Amino acid sequence: MKRFGKVIATILFLFYIAVVLRITVFRSSFTLQNLCQNGRIILTLFEGYVDLIRRGDWFAFTYLFVGNVIWFVPFGMYLQYMGISKKLMCTALYGFLFSLLIETLQYVFGTGFSELDDLVLNTLGAWIGGAAVRFIFFKSIHTVL
Repeated sequence: MKRFGKVIATILFLFYIAVVLRITVFRSSFTLQNLCQNGRIILTLFEGYVDLIRRGDWFAFTYLFVGNVIWFVPFGMYLQYMGISKKLMCTALYGFLFSLLIETLQYVFGTGFSELDDLVLNTLGAWIGGAAVRFIFFKSIHTVL
């Protein structure tokens, strides 16, 4: 039964990866004709979020900020659940690397902004997901920290 659970988790994880890539990289604006022409890199940390707060656009702020964290929680959960990553710092590193791949692809295909904010928030989301699994399975906050 445990093996069946891992198979189901892997199928769901692959579906999750496909959805994340569809939302972030392979959008309707995706085309190979504009390869490396429309990408934009934003290295100022949280500048866009500060602008949203100044304008009072709390919905957009919450959607983007929380969304960037939430979308990577399943990533961290899967790595911890499957034992792929034993340490939370490794889970966060894998989350960072997957986020970096997405940001790079967004730049190359010009399908979104490649932002430092996303790297930070996605990495945090992966860590939170891994920490949640550790807490659920080990029922101790000490194993999380």
